Amino acid sequence: MEYVTSGPVAFAFVDAKHFLGMERTGEDTWGFEVTERLITPGKFLFGGCGLASGLVALEEASERPAIWATAQYLSYAPLGATVTVKTDLAVVGNRVTQARATTYAEGREILTVNAALGTGELSSSTPWVTMPDVPDPEDCPARAMPKRFATSIFNHLESRIAIGRSFDQIDGTPGSPVSALWSRVPGHFDPSAATLAIFGDYVAGGVTQPLGFNTMGRSLDNTIRVATLEPTEWVLCEIHMHALAGGFAQGTAFMWSRSGTLLATASQSIAAKLWDESVL
Repeated sequence: MEYVTSGPVAFAFVDAKHFLGMERTGEDTWGFEVTERLITPGKFLFGGCGLASGLVALEEASERPAIWATAQYLSYAPLGATVTVKTDLAVVGNRVTQARATTYAEGREILTVNAALGTGELSSSTPWVTMPDVPDPEDCPARAMPKRFATSIFNHLESRIAIGRSFDQIDGTPGSPVSALWSRVPGHFDPSAATLAIFGDYVAGGVTQPLGFNTMGRSLDNTIRVATLEPTEWVLCEIHMHALAGGFAQGTAFMWSRSGTLLATASQSIAAKLWDESVL
């Protein structure tokens, strides 16, 4: 098995909209192309990027920040496909907009995002959960990715292992269901709901840790709930896997700023299967 160190080949992106390459094409439509930096190793649109594109469009259309969003994946957008995101602001209230974004690839519906966007007044100054005690990202080992991951989104994000085992340490021995990665888009210091949706898709890879075998995960759904957004270059994605039964896994992630602020939570249902080691 060959590995490459996770890291960007280019990073002139300042926000999620630019990372995705999105442009507004109409009053309620946006478009982008599925490029290498947006794909899985299987050469189709990374699930977190699908949710992120819906969030970018919905936040612009509503002119409100995302509170919550969930994506249901219906089909695939292959490398090179032209993607269109169409928004529908179903209900616009005084404080909250309930909306949906429908995403198409070459005229085919591939995913639907439902979301609530807006702001309120009530807040708590006391955190109800706390960030785990982990080393700083500079003191954590880089996450070395299998060679097959080199031409995918994982070559455009940087990740470091804060809790858990590396790919070459997965030896068939069951492990902890809790793992954590420090991650960043180099040059991006102001995370948005869309950025965090991309990082939240790391939950799909969390199945490997408790199972003890390298797995592939296909997201059935991705959900993000935004807490507090603050500037931070590195985001700690703390993954808790809950169960694996009948080929489907469930898990949750807490996403933290470097200073320990809870940025968001994410959750997924995942169709999981073992890697075919012969193609790595």
